[in-house]
Amino acid sequence: MKFLDLAKVTIRSGSGGNGCISFRREKFVEYGGPDGGDGGRGGDVWVETVDGLNTLIDYRYQQHFFAKNGRSGAGRGMTGGAGDDIVLRVPVGTEIFDEDEETLLADLTEVGQRVRLARGGNGGWGNLQFKTSTNQAPRRANPGQPGVERMVLLRLKLIADSGLVGLPNAGKSTFLAATSNAKPKIADYPFTTLHPNLGVVGVDNHEFVMADIPGLIEGAHEGKGLGDQFLGHIERCAVLLHLVDGAAPSFIEDFHTIRAELSEYGAGLDEKPIITALNKCDALPEEDVETAIAMLEEASGETVYRLSAAAGQGTTEVLRAIRAEILAARARENAPEEDEAWKP
Repeated sequence: MKFLDLAKVTIRSGSGGNGCISFRREKFVEYGGPDGGDGGRGGDVWVETVDGLNTLIDYRYQQHFFAKNGRSGAGRGMTGGAGDDIVLRVPVGTEIFDEDEETLLADLTEVGQRVRLARGGNGGWGNLQFKTSTNQAPRRANPGQPGVERMVLLRLKLIADSGLVGLPNAGKSTFLAATSNAKPKIADYPFTTLHPNLGVVGVDNHEFVMADIPGLIEGAHEGKGLGDQFLGHIERCAVLLHLVDGAAPSFIEDFHTIRAELSEYGAGLDEKPIITALNKCDALPEEDVETAIAMLEEASGETVYRLSAAAGQGTTEVLRAIRAEILAARARENAPEEDEAWKP
């Protein structure tokens, strides 16, 4: 199934049914009173997260979703039937924006979440509602309220425990393929990965989800190479794995390029725990590997892991470090908030 993480759709709730003007007509009843029923209310437009979806591709081929109108009222006080609702089913992690593409309407992060995007119009009153002691035979009824039409933007942000970042051809897809059952496309040229991939990674009998996004380039936070869309997929990750191509002649500059893009993008990416690994170490002499790691540790101020995703060397150590950060992040989220009033 093709991956699509952005879609714009037009929705419209149903209009309410019109009220009815009717009078009771029976044998031997000369002056029957009003008995016009009310109109039914229009259908609502809902969005709901469901399990088993990981793309918005369904909304590329259909962009208009209209709920049903309510039925008009009828004689004998019969209320019109309500219009059927319409439900947009989306994957977990979908954000709903207003037409300006900035106002966030809903952020759906759990299966079964349901949000109403447009309320159906109320049905109009029939003439039975207007009967009073001074107006025994009203000849008026209300029309139903019109539905609401609006355009919304759906944006999918993958939900993963950890995310892979790096320049194109740094070996991210190779790492994901070597540590999970995911089958991303792997080739020896940049931008082999064109859309994010998810994989379930296991270490020490424990599993977590890892997201591999396409390679970033300088200016990605401004949208170059669709980088701003790709970076959105790792906003929810607890930890990031930064892969640096050890075979690249300018690997120190490459390191600073990625860190600068994470910082410029914002959304808390530069505040997330980041694990740095020097990849493709099997293609370098041992002395060059030691020198490169020392230079990278000096530039980052962090521990740098030695890694060869293609040969499967060092992957276990890196996965253990990632899992430790995930557990620490979960512990922070579940820790009870300290009551400020009880501080000494």
